[in-house]
Order: sequence, then structure tokens, then C-alpha cells
Amino acid sequence: MATRPAPIAPQTNSRGLLNLFLAAALAGVLALIAVESQTLWSRSPKVQPPEREVPRLNASMPPGPAPEGMVWVPGGEFWMGSESGQDGDEKPVHKVYVDGFWMDRTEVTNAQFAKFVEATKYVTVAERRPDAKEFPTVPPEDLVPFSAVFVEPPEPVPLDNPLRWWKRVPGACWRHPTGPDSSVADKANYPAVHIAWEDAAAYAKWAGKRLPTEAEWEFAARGSLDRQRFAWGHELTPNGKWMANVWQGHFPNRDTAEDGFKGIAPVGSFPPNGYGLHDISGNIWEWCADWYQPDYYRVSPYRNPPGPPTGAPDEFDPKPQRVRRGGSYLCTDQYCLRYLPSARDKNPPDSSASHTGLRCVLSPAPPK
Repeated sequence: MATRPAPIAPQTNSRGLLNLFLAAALAGVLALIAVESQTLWSRSPKVQPPEREVPRLNASMPPGPAPEGMVWVPGGEFWMGSESGQDGDEKPVHKVYVDGFWMDRTEVTNAQFAKFVEATKYVTVAERRPDAKEFPTVPPEDLVPFSAVFVEPPEPVPLDNPLRWWKRVPGACWRHPTGPDSSVADKANYPAVHIAWEDAAAYAKWAGKRLPTEAEWEFAARGSLDRQRFAWGHELTPNGKWMANVWQGHFPNRDTAEDGFKGIAPVGSFPPNGYGLHDISGNIWEWCADWYQPDYYRVSPYRNPPGPPTGAPDEFDPKPQRVRRGGSYLCTDQYCLRYLPSARDKNPPDSSASHTGLRCVLSPAPPK
């Protein structure tokens, strides 16, 4: 959850901000605890990029029966990126080819993540006690497991300080998403959250899958549509229907839940895109395999780009950053546009928050 001060929007970094939180260096924390990005909605053109040749998609026939809970994404060419992205890191729009792959139909649920934890006794980053060597100035009594939790303010607040709605909550983790007194006992079909990148990678390995590359994720999110603004087309609410779990009302103090959900929704609550993927926009952030570099698109290879060899540090966090995609239920035209299929985001691998989880992919077995 790393952050950039306005006008370029903040993100979220839970672990890297512990010293700043406890030292009350609030200005620095803004860079580390926030959520998505300040909107450029009013300045973002609602037109297609310059005319380019239509990309060629592979034949849609899957190579065999679908693994449980997965759909086939056929691969092929697509135009990746956007000329109107918020930070310039979506440029240039460039043609990419990806091989076909299987992808989880929905985000990984609490029930699925619980099976992984039960089988492996895995302890997530948010459940671990911070290392005193990493935080030498923090009193030992303050070195307790924690994660970042969105807390809706009771009244309108200025949008220049994300600490007005993001809180460091000891005991918050995937089992207790809003703090130690909360539970997922009745939320088996909700997406698992407070998942750091290393947690996501560990789950994917256990499941015999992997995290998607950034190119695979964007190809899948577009659902065979060519350079459309949203994962479902050019219109935000076709026929007045909300197609994703994003924020309605006044951000961050009043979510009117016009889409049917206040906060995170159960998986599969919204219509699938063209490849049968639910909630690929909004609801929760999804980690990708790639390291993040803002200018990677300028050197990205055409075929199956793997991402850069290492990640760029954030302005306020020296750790290399990983890519996450898809936006969350906190995205709104008042503050965040990162639920668009082209939008990029980044966070340190050891960061976690109440709106971040995962979705896995699987390469088909090679022909015999």
C-alpha cells in the first residue's frame, strides 16, 4: 500500500509503514497506507485510442476439460495499455501476444484459503510479528501483527489525507478482516483479503497454479473486447445496470450501495466478462506475478512478456514493488479509476490490506 501525495494518488503498504505510524510521521504515512489513486475522470477522454489494426485472437476451443473453478482464456493478440492512464505508466499502447491459459472464475475465497492454511499451517504476513531488526526504532510492545483496514468516516473529509479512512489495526488478517472481533465464519464465499504478495504466491504454489502475469491479467480482463474502456464495454452502467462492485455515494464517508453491496461482495455477484470471469473489475485488488516498473511498456517484448527482472521502489518506500490489478470496491470517479482493465497499481510484496486478495492461473499441459 504505498502512496503518492496528490495530485497523483496513493496506494497501500502496511508493513513498510509501521515505523511511520508509530512515530506519528503522518506525512510519510500518506505514502504508505493509502488506497488507490486520485481520479482523473474529468480529464480522461472517453474515446478510443487512435485507429489500429484489430488484434487476432486464438481459437476459443479449450485444450481439455476445465479444472475445477477455472475458465479457458484462449490467448492471442491485444492492444495493452491506455493513452489516458492516470500516471503515464499505461503508455505506450502496444501490441502483445499471450498464450492461452486457465484462470480462476472468481477471486480466491475464504473457504479456499482456509483449506490451504489447514493443509500447510501457513501464517500470513499480516499474522506475523514484525521483525525488530526491520523496525529498530519501534518499542517492542508495539511490534504486534497488524494490517490496514478501511474505516468509513462518519462525515465528509478532505481527500488529501488517506489516514482519515485507512487505519492500522492490530489483529486484522484474513480470518479477522476488520479486526480481532470480526470473523469470516459466515463469509466462506467472500474473497480472502489481507493477502500479501508472498501469501498469494504461496497459495498458488500449493494449489498447483501460479499468479498471472500482468499481460495475462489484462488480456483476460478485456474479455475479447478491443480497446474498450471497461471490462464490459464503453459504458459505465449499460441500461442503468452496475457491472462491478465499486463505490457509489460520497467517498469515503457514504457508500450508498447502488450496486447492491456496501463493502466487499461475495464472489460471482456480478455478470461475467466475455471469458466468463466474475469480478475482474472492482471488489478487491488481485496480485500479479510481475515486478513493477513504470516504463516497462517501452521495452516489453511482444510475446508473453514476463515483466521486468526487479521492481522499482516507491517514492516513499525503498522496497521493490509488485503489480496488482483490478481495483476494488473503493474505486470511485471521485478518487480512483484503477478498476479499468488497463489500469496499473503497485505495492511491496509484504503489504496487506482489507481490499487485497488474489486470483490464480494455470498453463495447459504441453501436448503429448
